[in-house]
Amino acid sequence: MAEVLDHLQIGIFVDPNCFVPDIIGVYTAFCDAPNCDIHFIWKHTDPWSNQARTAGVLHPFPIHATMTFADCPQNLDVLCVGASTIADILNDEESLAFLSDRGSRAKYIIGICTGSLTLAAAGLLTGYRATTNFQAIEALAPFGAIPVAGGHVVVDRNRFTAGPVAGSFDAGLMVLAQLRGEEAAKEAELAMEYAPHPPFGTGSPELAGSELTQKLMQRYEPFSNTFREAVDKAVKRLLVAKT
Repeated sequence: MAEVLDHLQIGIFVDPNCFVPDIIGVYTAFCDAPNCDIHFIWKHTDPWSNQARTAGVLHPFPIHATMTFADCPQNLDVLCVGASTIADILNDEESLAFLSDRGSRAKYIIGICTGSLTLAAAGLLTGYRATTNFQAIEALAPFGAIPVAGGHVVVDRNRFTAGPVAGSFDAGLMVLAQLRGEEAAKEAELAMEYAPHPPFGTGSPELAGSELTQKLMQRYEPFSNTFREAVDKAVKRLLVAKT
């Protein structure tokens, strides 16, 4: 049964390297909900040119936070984290401390794409089933999470994790249903006319086949060493923090 809450506090974590498509679905699911405050949260609220990279290509996107860590409500109804530059965010002590604190009290937590790894690095997925994008699924286990491959949205208690982009819409609607009821989520889905019809049907390794999947993996290979180093460092940090 869905909880009935008079006023929702939605916190969406942003940083200068965040991948905007991974958070836009959660924002869209809640932006039409009545009595709902949506906060884009970072260390400061100065505008920046987003520096997200996809396979090494810079795609700037103008963005800024609307609320600082210090001003963020102590008790969020939803905390959402999307993908960012792993080498930076996984070992950002201030960001991880903030996420650990607010995430420990949030009613629901959403991790999209490698945002799940950020949550894991903050100690929020230890002992939870979780997923991320298929290239990074094996990196969840060292943080104490239980990796689930091939699932678009994985739900374990109040943790909702998903693959990139489309997973943000699905997880956002699913959490909205928990907080405001299924009818409200159905209305939101209709309002955004969310009925995906992918034109090429290659949106997963299983659908794409081995040849195209390997081609994509090779495209990302130059970043694999940096990724592994960042994960190893973050895992060691989390183990020290727990002792």
